[in-house]
Amino acid sequence: MSKVYRIGIIGCGGIANGKHLPSLSRLNNVELVAFCDIVLDRAEAAASKYGIEEAKVYSDYKELLQDQSIDIIHVLTPNDSHAEISIASLEAGKHVMCEKPMAKTAADAKRMMETAKRTGKKLTIGYNNRFREDSLYLKQVCEAGELGNIYFAKAHAVRRRAVPTWGVFLDEEKQGGGPLIDIGTHALDLTLWMMDNYKPKIVLGTTYHELSRKENAANAWGPWDPEKFTVEDSAFGMIVMENGATIMLESSWALNTLDIDEAKCTLSGSEGGADMKNGLRINGEKFSRLYTNEIELNSGGVAFYDGKKEQAPDVEMRRWIEAIDQDKDPVVTPEQAYVVSRILEALYESAKLGKAVYLD
Repeated sequence: MSKVYRIGIIGCGGIANGKHLPSLSRLNNVELVAFCDIVLDRAEAAASKYGIEEAKVYSDYKELLQDQSIDIIHVLTPNDSHAEISIASLEAGKHVMCEKPMAKTAADAKRMMETAKRTGKKLTIGYNNRFREDSLYLKQVCEAGELGNIYFAKAHAVRRRAVPTWGVFLDEEKQGGGPLIDIGTHALDLTLWMMDNYKPKIVLGTTYHELSRKENAANAWGPWDPEKFTVEDSAFGMIVMENGATIMLESSWALNTLDIDEAKCTLSGSEGGADMKNGLRINGEKFSRLYTNEIELNSGGVAFYDGKKEQAPDVEMRRWIEAIDQDKDPVVTPEQAYVVSRILEALYESAKLGKAVYLD
């Protein structure tokens, strides 16, 4: 790569500082030149730690977008502003990475996708779990046809007690939902990607508020305020695809269970199966005998050395910049992310109506 890409960050909260900024700062062909947040102190702190010396700070993203020297925008704000900011950024001639989920509503996600097509700018969504070592290996297995026709799958996003009590996570108006749209979206994206199936037909969903009403509840980040917990604490669903394949989706921030898995999937195909529940395991039948293969993903083998590894967000950012530099599709396309949003919205609608929702 010969070009150095200038990046602007809109939203300088937890996901920016925990994922995007550290990983982007490790790339030698990008410069972090502009930072925007409605809380100016957050933008200033991010600029001071990660920005170039002359980095600019804004509290209004529209002012940032006027800088024609910026090539790429990362949209790291609450869900309800994803579409507005992403569309404005694309219209301003910038490539855009938007954090997951694509948008609060499927209609907004569709507008983002259509704007990217019309402007010719690249748009991707931050589904970083695709870039884990186990995910990348399993994707190769699926693409090689080793599982055959994948006709049944489970998307896992279950926490026992890990409700995010900061920011706007508990605010339905800002986020559009709770664990389903927050972490269920990762598991669903991963599962659809492995199956390479983006044609949903029927969706049946349920949502629950069983534990969110409890006072002084045990929680990884301290007790939540039941009065502010306006989203579901758990949600479940069944998705039937046009080709007859079935996906079971489970998501929770708080659930009385010992079966804890997040951003994982289980796949069952005509030639074999796979799951991520206890490491990566491939199963099947060979010579009239059943087998289970545990995939060794560590590249070490030498005392005190496990091999050099990139973390998933590092791979995600590197491949995003490569897609721009080499003018190819990003790993996560807007068309794929739009289908995830359609299914999530249909699950919420089904839960509200108490019946299945049919998608044309």
